[in-house]
Amino acid sequence: MTAPPPRADGRLLMEAFRRYLRDHSLPVTQQREAVAGAVFFADRHVSVGDLERALADRREHVGKATVYRTLELLVRAGLIQEHDFGEGFKRYEPLAARGYHEHLICVRCGRVAEFASERLARMSALIAEEHGFRHHHHRWEIYGTCRDCQRRDAASLQTTTSAPEEPGR
Repeated sequence: MTAPPPRADGRLLMEAFRRYLRDHSLPVTQQREAVAGAVFFADRHVSVGDLERALADRREHVGKATVYRTLELLVRAGLIQEHDFGEGFKRYEPLAARGYHEHLICVRCGRVAEFASERLARMSALIAEEHGFRHHHHRWEIYGTCRDCQRRDAASLQTTTSAPEEPGR
């Protein structure tokens, strides 16, 4: 049985980020908080381009270098995770307080769906044990075609096969 993964609490992550910055004698700036907030409160995995657009929409003036440096800090702090889904750029997501979750990636439209599966978590630990590994963490990424793209493919196939032939052919 799969279930949606636990959602991250953006407010708690923001407090943890401020604490991390103070603990490492780094300034808590408006620009860093803006970038962190854009990631923590996003409803999907975001790219640097997504973040730049979101910040511009909110009239936040944050340079590209600051976006990248803040993302590095957030990864180092263990507050976000960086993903490479084979699109030529990285995506970021806030880490939930607990639990693993996996990703389904559509190779057609790039949609990323999350799910959690206790069976996969148990299976990962068992596989590691069988090979003499102590399971620390795992990552499952399943690449395929999402339901919407499958429907579009089926609809376009139907229209091309049901189109009437031209007379005289």
